[in-house]
Amino acid sequence: MEATREIYWNVGHGATGPMYCLAAVSLALCGWGIWRRVPVYRLGRPLNRLDRLPERIGFWLKASFAQTRVLLVRRPGTLHALFFWGFLLLFIGTLLVMLQADFTDPLFLVRFLKGPFYLVFKVVLNTAGIAAIASLLGFAIRRYLFTPMNLQTGKDDYLSHLLLFSILITGFWLEGARMAATELRSNPAIAPFSYGGLAVARLLDGWDVPRLRFLHRALWWFHLGVSMAFIALIPVTKLRHLFLTGVNYLFTDVRPKGAIETIDLEDESRESCGVTRVEDFSWKDIYDADACTACKRCQDRCPAWVTAKPLSPMIVIQQVGEVAFARPRDDLVEVVSREVLWDCTTCRACQEICPANIEHVNKILEMRRNLSLMRGEFPGDEVRGALANYEVNGNPFGMAYARRGDWAEGIDVAVLGEGERADVLYFGGCYASFDRRNQAVARAFARICSAAGIRLAILGKEETCCGEPPRKLGNECLYQQMARANIEKMQAHGVTKVVATCPHCYNTLVRDYRDLGFTAEVEHHTTFLLRLLDEGRLDLQPEEFACTYHDSCYLARYRDIATEPRAVLARSGARITEMAQSGRETFCCGGGGGRVLAEERVGARIGETRISMAAATGEPVLVANCPFCLTLFEDGIKTGGFEGRVRARDLAEVVAERLPAVS
Repeated sequence: MEATREIYWNVGHGATGPMYCLAAVSLALCGWGIWRRVPVYRLGRPLNRLDRLPERIGFWLKASFAQTRVLLVRRPGTLHALFFWGFLLLFIGTLLVMLQADFTDPLFLVRFLKGPFYLVFKVVLNTAGIAAIASLLGFAIRRYLFTPMNLQTGKDDYLSHLLLFSILITGFWLEGARMAATELRSNPAIAPFSYGGLAVARLLDGWDVPRLRFLHRALWWFHLGVSMAFIALIPVTKLRHLFLTGVNYLFTDVRPKGAIETIDLEDESRESCGVTRVEDFSWKDIYDADACTACKRCQDRCPAWVTAKPLSPMIVIQQVGEVAFARPRDDLVEVVSREVLWDCTTCRACQEICPANIEHVNKILEMRRNLSLMRGEFPGDEVRGALANYEVNGNPFGMAYARRGDWAEGIDVAVLGEGERADVLYFGGCYASFDRRNQAVARAFARICSAAGIRLAILGKEETCCGEPPRKLGNECLYQQMARANIEKMQAHGVTKVVATCPHCYNTLVRDYRDLGFTAEVEHHTTFLLRLLDEGRLDLQPEEFACTYHDSCYLARYRDIATEPRAVLARSGARITEMAQSGRETFCCGGGGGRVLAEERVGARIGETRISMAAATGEPVLVANCPFCLTLFEDGIKTGGFEGRVRARDLAEVVAERLPAVS
């Protein structure tokens, strides 16, 4: 006999009318449930998230169907991906059955579910169904038996699992009842291709045909009813992420990572700055809150939460959603709390790991803007003092402008403010200019450039802070004041190439300054050093040594720079032992988001926690690429009792030590 089966066996084509009516009702309820949430999204400000549409569609296809975002966390991600692919194949299979039964066969007498194609069709669907059940079982064991700490479980989770298990299991029992009454008796050769249904069919093999028909008919209507209930309940349960998350991939931020809205400070119509109510957010910020699945991946990766601070990125997003849908006039700053808002290091770990593509960091920064610009509030008196120093002296230490270039005395570095010309401008930043430990890094970088035949220049007393720490603390006015001053000086001197040893300066100049008209090429010293080596401009004398390497958040996550510094270390003779968290999964030093200026008063010190990871490798040297990291690591080594076990070095220092001796 031909490999095929009768569609609508035992229920008849008369069932199609009620089936499609139920489907229409459930889809209408689902659509209405989603649509009634749209007015809440519209509470937010307009925002164009459909520009560069081809790029967005590409990201959506990749993230949705390849599950790239979900697979960032391997075990639960793999389970989710297998379930998604399995359920997707089952859905496609159902559509193919409907296509033949209700369209191609009655209208054109075309049946394609037969022969070899039908056998492959059955194998694929049985495999997909078993994979989906196995994945769902894995989810249930993880959530209900071995529940990860702080994983939120509610009635939505129980209902979702119950509905999905019911759909999948009744599907196999439906197939088994049909096979027991038909294929096992009349066409047993094709039964093994439906191996999932075959297992059920063998359990029912002793039943007579009337009982099998009754069981099949009852299961068919139950399966249909549960499937339709599942669709109808999507908008009112966590299941809505099936729709919202996929669409959120289409709304992804296609700007450079970490881009922040540059406020037009001359806009006289602006009544306030930052966010205090949900209406101050964009519609996308409110949509994000609805798309959150409470998977807590962001929370698990947050360095503040890991070190026992009250900030949970997941809870912040949930609070935005709760206020938007229930209490839209509430003050979000009060709901989230100042302590939580100030704890963020802007490390971006939450966003990089989020499977729903939620944008956590800028929400926190917008609320900080309200605290800073509208309420005059900061994390502590030490931060208030540092910001006062920025306003007067252009640096957090309160040192005079005239001393900004003192670190370069006695070495071959030009000062553009004195009329000298050079190949590259070195934007040292505040720490390389005034902090003794980081001045050594600046001098090492200058020696490297000299050895490569590059004439290096600085702005000297004309340089001011890049403005990044004040901006991340919410003070947009102070940031723009300092940024415009730097841009004006660099443009006046005709600067076309800038190198920075600070990732915070680098990100600010290469990305944020573009909004203010800055066009010069900007590079971080890690990639700059590798290029000098590749071009043969540096003749290093490699010396073997063991180390571990710390990826700063603002390089590895914000700029995807992780392989280049390791390549430089390898060519310097390094044998690198990686820490538990490295690359884009690096652990923060605790200095980002302006936190380098603030005391850590709650929980463990983030820098000490990172030092403990370095010490766990057993290597004596920790190589960094950021002045904030280096400073906090030096402090953490002392306060954490790691002296004599780990020594912190910058990449530039490692390279400079391997330059040929000058005779």
